[in-house]
Amino acid sequence: MAQEAESRAVELDIDDKKRVFDIDDPKLPDWIDKKAFSSDDYPYDKKFDGDEYEETLEALQVELVKVQFWQQKTGKRIMAVYEGRDAAGKGGAIHATMSNMNPRSARIVALTKPTETERGQWYFQRYVATFPTAGEFVLFDRSWYNRAGVEPVMGFCTPEQYEKFLKETPRFEKMITSEGIHLFKFWLNIGREMQLKRFHDRRHDPLKIWKLSPMDIAALNKWDDYTDKRDRMLKATHTDHAPWTVIRANDKRRARINLIRHILKTLDYEGKDKKAIGEIDDKIVGSGPGFVK
Repeated sequence: MAQEAESRAVELDIDDKKRVFDIDDPKLPDWIDKKAFSSDDYPYDKKFDGDEYEETLEALQVELVKVQFWQQKTGKRIMAVYEGRDAAGKGGAIHATMSNMNPRSARIVALTKPTETERGQWYFQRYVATFPTAGEFVLFDRSWYNRAGVEPVMGFCTPEQYEKFLKETPRFEKMITSEGIHLFKFWLNIGREMQLKRFHDRRHDPLKIWKLSPMDIAALNKWDDYTDKRDRMLKATHTDHAPWTVIRANDKRRARINLIRHILKTLDYEGKDKKAIGEIDDKIVGSGPGFVK
């Protein structure tokens, strides 16, 4: 199997201890299993109740449908950027947001690596081409922020391109918001052991193995570099006009619910039911670089 050939055991330095992680071993190491949920000092010790999650999510999705009707009536344009480490739960959060919305006026943008033509363009150009028209809600599964994390860590851009991106992005996003587009930026944060557990789950679940990429394997021992890039990105691009909302995402259910709540609480749409939306959990949702460890 091609995936097996690409996988390999790696030595990791975690909490000043040397750990060996073999993603091909079907048994998840105890040191990961015991620490995964509590990693990154997660404030809860168990997952959000499943039945309560489904009930809450349905009420929030009803509100999202109201948002779409309001958009169609007013022409409002909305963009939501979903960023985070690999296996942070971006895809699931996007699906929870999108699953009951009308696909004629809500769509997901998940661009593949740039073509030769696109590499010769202004960096932001291919993203601008996907922006919403009147009444549209666009969700980005990764975005222009590839240049703030994956690209510099993996050597896919030059140091000069990286520095230029950090300098230009606040101005670029000022243009977006000045145009009247509502821009949400979400960073989903997870602990290191939780990431390893999710990688391991993907490797040994035949329904999820397609999610595990060679890039994930290559990134296993680049945690600290990704952390440095995340911190620089948040510091350089967290602005009044385009702030970052940080969500601690070790529990996917809490992350999805609170992400959607943030969207709904921010928008002033017609028929808004504040009771149905509920309150954001400030233990796992915060603003900007001050909310990450």
